[in-house]
Amino acid sequence: MVVGVLVELSNQNIDRIFEYHVPEEYTSLMKVGIRVLVPFGKMELEGFVLEIKKDKETDKELKDVIRVVDSTVVLNEELLELGKWMKEQTLSTLISCYQVMLPKALKAKNGQNISIKYDVFYRLNEDASFEKLNASQEKIISLVREKGLVLKKELAELSLSSLNTLIRKGYLLEEKQEHYRLGFKDQKLVKKELTPQQKKVVSTVIEGDAKPYLLYGVTGSGKTEVYMEMIDHYLKQGKTSIVLVPEISLTPQMVQRFRERFGDQVAALHSALSDGEKYDEWRRICKGEAKIVIGARSAIFAPFENIGIIIVDEEHSESYKQSDPSPRYHAKDIAIKRGEYHHAPVVFGSATPSLEAMARAQKGVYTYLELPERVNGKGLPAVTIVDMNSAMKKAKGHFSQPLIDAIGKRLEKQEQVILLLNRRGYSSFVTCKNCGFTFKCPNCDITLTYHKSSNTLRCHYCGYGEKVYQTCPECGEKSLNNLGVGTQKIEEELQELYPMSRILRMDYDTTSQKGKHEEMIDAFRDHQYDILLGTQMVAKGLDFSQVTLVGVINADTSLNIPDFRSSENTYSLLSQVAGRSGRAEKTGEVIIQTFNPDHYAIHLVQKQDYLAFYQAEMNIRRQLKYPPYYYLCNIRVSGKNAMELFDEAIKIKKSLERNLDQVIILGPSSGNLFKINNIFRYNIILKYKKDDSLRELLEKIIDHYKSNPKIKVDIDFNPSQMQ
Repeated sequence: MVVGVLVELSNQNIDRIFEYHVPEEYTSLMKVGIRVLVPFGKMELEGFVLEIKKDKETDKELKDVIRVVDSTVVLNEELLELGKWMKEQTLSTLISCYQVMLPKALKAKNGQNISIKYDVFYRLNEDASFEKLNASQEKIISLVREKGLVLKKELAELSLSSLNTLIRKGYLLEEKQEHYRLGFKDQKLVKKELTPQQKKVVSTVIEGDAKPYLLYGVTGSGKTEVYMEMIDHYLKQGKTSIVLVPEISLTPQMVQRFRERFGDQVAALHSALSDGEKYDEWRRICKGEAKIVIGARSAIFAPFENIGIIIVDEEHSESYKQSDPSPRYHAKDIAIKRGEYHHAPVVFGSATPSLEAMARAQKGVYTYLELPERVNGKGLPAVTIVDMNSAMKKAKGHFSQPLIDAIGKRLEKQEQVILLLNRRGYSSFVTCKNCGFTFKCPNCDITLTYHKSSNTLRCHYCGYGEKVYQTCPECGEKSLNNLGVGTQKIEEELQELYPMSRILRMDYDTTSQKGKHEEMIDAFRDHQYDILLGTQMVAKGLDFSQVTLVGVINADTSLNIPDFRSSENTYSLLSQVAGRSGRAEKTGEVIIQTFNPDHYAIHLVQKQDYLAFYQAEMNIRRQLKYPPYYYLCNIRVSGKNAMELFDEAIKIKKSLERNLDQVIILGPSSGNLFKINNIFRYNIILKYKKDDSLRELLEKIIDHYKSNPKIKVDIDFNPSQMQ
């Protein structure tokens, strides 16, 4: 027997199948989709079996498979075909497409480090005579006879020596059961009654065709309850479901709500889990113990059979697109592909749908659904815009007087407040007032961010850090100044303004420790804190009944980013965070501080008119030839020598110009972040409506440079960010 193996080495030069001979002892174990260990040059590598042949098709002597790694298939037929499709769509290596589907434990060099955990139980040996037992032995036997199966730890607490004696005499028989690392709390099964609008949405999907749907529902309209009702329908048909959420911070809350409804049929897959927890959840799915998967982007690859429905919550989120490393896939594209395979509906939900999704809904590519009202019967919270150009005169720090007063009133009523500032750290950068020197990362083309709690300057791209100087390293003067503002600085100002309030800061720095997201969300829900201050992770999906005020410290942070989506991202972020206010019985309000009060994105957030924003933004996109009117492709050329890099980028552009018609070619231009970790980057941006010959040409460019160690060419179709 001969097998075709794709080795786990992501290199364009070896992205193909290699044939190996199968020793006789392994022939019965061979299946397409399992992993094997094979010799490769001087190395031993794991790889996926993609082909099985009875005889070799070459006269060349083949090397033997060393051993079989898996007893069961790791990648089923659907996922194997999906990987090949991803390779074509993203121009990535096939092995990278398969690797992104798997938890770390199932990747080369990792599986041996993560083992299956077991709990040891004991039951009675019914054939034993149970003679001459002392008092402690009798107690153990009685307990096992009563319960049938008892955990070893529980029996050992009665008497370890007596337990060992009973085991040695054969009175007790050992039984192992797998112990899952991710604990499950006992949940009370809860089902809420749906509103007529919610019922209409559910019936449209479950009675309709297996195709994509766009659910536009205002914040607080009960989209999650709709999702659960749909899933319940398919669960009763014996089908499985996938639910994607964009932020890790949302996953614990979403998982909890689903477990309240569906119990331990729910599995979680996201990056906040340990490698062992992911491995356990993956195997629960494979064994059929979990029927519903909730997770971030990579959860779309859950190895389910017979999928009934796929749901993508907050579909507008950029986090569904993998920007780095390759493959640069979009989870929404994978969702549609898997939906087609399983003949399952795919529901995209959002209070601020992406322009691409809404455009497809208006064209009939997606079926349009809406939930225009909140389930509590109340309107959306009133939004006040504060013009900081004039308000700064009476401001205290970064807080305008209207926001200061509003926070004070809510605290007096013992209500809760959420404050958004989408920038972590203490200040954006440190500069010298005397000579103008600014601290920059030596590896990246970016200023260092000051973090007061650790008294360090840090790069948020490569991780470089250094202690803060007392004097300027350039002129020697004690004239260093912190400019810009981050969440640490705002937390300090809050403590001065409201010394008796309990403040919880939620950003990357405070949530990087495992389990912190869930711990903080639970603590704020239990009203252990009065004010929740955070970055965009506090803006989406969170549901707190006591929050009646949302404040945005600086609405212009995302507006000033040099990206064609900056207005859309700003509108979405502000609308989403505004939706955290007044979600229960108490009326909510929102205060947004900005230096651009007349910008249409901010003005329409105040009016809470998504459709008006959609029309305004679409007019701009049409004029500038941006999505959804044109597709985009970013060709990133990177390397360590900036001059040599630019010359090669010019050659690539000229090749494109010679071979492409009706394609707008921009660049090469330096990336928004020109240097990251000592690697320079140039971008060539393509705008096009059809890609008949584009992919073939790009493949040739990749092939041309794949053996050049100095130049790297990366292709990103429909990039989420232009970096």
